[in-house]
Amino acid sequence: MPAGKLVLVPTPIGNLEDITLRAITVLKGADAVVAEDTRTSGRLLQHLAISKPLIAFHAHNEHHVLENILARLRHGAQLALVSDAGTPAISDPGFLLVRACVREGIAVETLPGPTAFVPALVNSGLPCDRFVFEGFLPVKKGRRTRLDELRTETRTMILYESPHRIARTLADLCATFGADRPASISRELTKLHEEGVRGTLGELLAHFSAKEPKGEFVVCVAGI
Repeated sequence: MPAGKLVLVPTPIGNLEDITLRAITVLKGADAVVAEDTRTSGRLLQHLAISKPLIAFHAHNEHHVLENILARLRHGAQLALVSDAGTPAISDPGFLLVRACVREGIAVETLPGPTAFVPALVNSGLPCDRFVFEGFLPVKKGRRTRLDELRTETRTMILYESPHRIARTLADLCATFGADRPASISRELTKLHEEGVRGTLGELLAHFSAKEPKGEFVVCVAGI
């Protein structure tokens, strides 16, 4: 029986033209697509004129369906793993499956492709030779501890944030790092209403407090 293989396939974070030719080839050749949200991935596959079985794999069920997916791979299945947008396992489901495959000796391959923090960092104007990706800050427990740990960070820091928490996060960053710390925010990257705002943390807080924030945010903060 031929060995199975899991391929992580980055998908566009907004503009559908950012899908790579290789990603399309892998999706066409997969036996099934493991998807964070089958509705979102189903629309992408439909746009690409690709018809494949979809397996739901998200934060609420990944522990329960993990063994079923591993069983398919053990029996030779070629599976593609996608998240709603960007590269799987980067602040999205995927780590547990990849770790399990590595432990069992199942082949894993990751394609290069879209991810939000790279263009946000490069576009920020902040140093990008050394940086630390923090993803989403803890919402409650551990939030203050994490911020305190970052207080003396010398590298550029990258955070993800949702629209309903961006003002709170900017206020917390101002309180921890000082309102005059240089920073940048990229919003709705690659989409119609993409926006990039640079300034101090205090200026960014004022900007996004003046109007209702919408979209997904990437926050880049200068180190000390």
